[in-house]
Parts: sequence; C-alpha cells; structure tokens
Amino acid sequence: MPFIDIQDLNEKEIIPGYRGRAVHTGTMTYMYWSVDEGAVIPYHAHMHEQVANVLKGIFELTVNGETQLLEPGKVAVIPPNVRHGGRAITPCELLDVFLPEREDYKF
Repeated sequence: MPFIDIQDLNEKEIIPGYRGRAVHTGTMTYMYWSVDEGAVIPYHAHMHEQVANVLKGIFELTVNGETQLLEPGKVAVIPPNVRHGGRAITPCELLDVFLPEREDYKF
C-alpha cells in the first residue's frame, strides 16, 4: 500500500506517556509518537540506527552523555547500540526512523 493515513494506524502506549503508530517498510520503521509533557524515556540502547525528529514541541534528548533540546527542524542521529534517553519538555509529536525494522513495534 503506497499511501497511508497515520490516523488510521493502530496506536499503542509503549511506555507511560508515549503513544505510537508505526509504519513498516520491510527494511525500516517510521514511528509516529504523541508524547505527554514531562514523559520520560529511560536511558537505553538498541541494535537499530535511529533518526529522531521533533515535529511539534520541545524534547530534551541525551545521546551518549550529551544533552540537547530538540525542536522542529532539528534531528538527532543515534548509531546502533548507543545509549540515549529523554523527556518531553512540552507536549510533543515525534517521528523516529529505525533501521532495520523494529519487530517489537509491530502491533
């Protein structure tokens, strides 16, 4: 299916305050997040390369010990197995792109 309406996708709360809708292409996953103000994603690492995008709001992201505020137009590239985590300073809409696909986000 070449065209997808994000609002038609199943939404799942992955951790408290982080609700996601996933698009899987066969090689990568696009994860669209709605995040509550103050919600925290604990420091973690995974085998996937990740590009983190803020579509709306302000998100504080720490990657490998370096912290920055991300706003629309600023992205972070997170290599595989690098520790990262963050929190929503305001309500946020985020887009994370993962390579390879996130099997754990298939719902």
